[in-house]
Amino acid sequence: MDNELTPRALEIAACARALLVGGGYNSFSYADISASVQISKASIHHHFPSKAELVRTVLLRYREEARTGLAALVQHVPEPLAQLEAYTGYWATCMRDATSSFCICAMLAAELPTLPREVADEVRGHFLDLAAWLASVLAAGAAQRVFFLQTSPEGEAMAFMATVHGAMLSARAYGDPEVFAATVQPLMRRLTSP
Repeated sequence: MDNELTPRALEIAACARALLVGGGYNSFSYADISASVQISKASIHHHFPSKAELVRTVLLRYREEARTGLAALVQHVPEPLAQLEAYTGYWATCMRDATSSFCICAMLAAELPTLPREVADEVRGHFLDLAAWLASVLAAGAAQRVFFLQTSPEGEAMAFMATVHGAMLSARAYGDPEVFAATVQPLMRRLTSP
């Protein structure tokens, strides 16, 4: 997908991504990007005729990065418990060093009723992708007797996502990235306790 975007369009998309993480869809305008990237609003419109198109592009790239990252995780980390630990560890590290302190799609899910349809569809798609991956990891771990599920892998995947995204919210609310790990650790203990 990156080869479809010019270097300037990539710069605009990166700025939009940072603004989305910081405050969601309705928190920024092309004027904010213009000031940050030092480009006219007309030039931004040349690359992305609408804000919805810009955000959809950011989300398409984000979803591809997530799918690639999860596939690489499965390939390099064969144990289901280690996969979940690596996934939550990724977010804990991002929050500590402020590289990406929040899942863009989790942020946008809160705004879903007000989002343009094409943006909302990408947000839902991310949640479906992540839920499917988590369910497969949880099912594999249950089959290996590493995880002790209280419901179906799909149900546990939904609870896992809700906990991780809630932990992100809590860490942001408290202004303390360590709240994330403290919130997620009990879930990991529950999954591994017979």
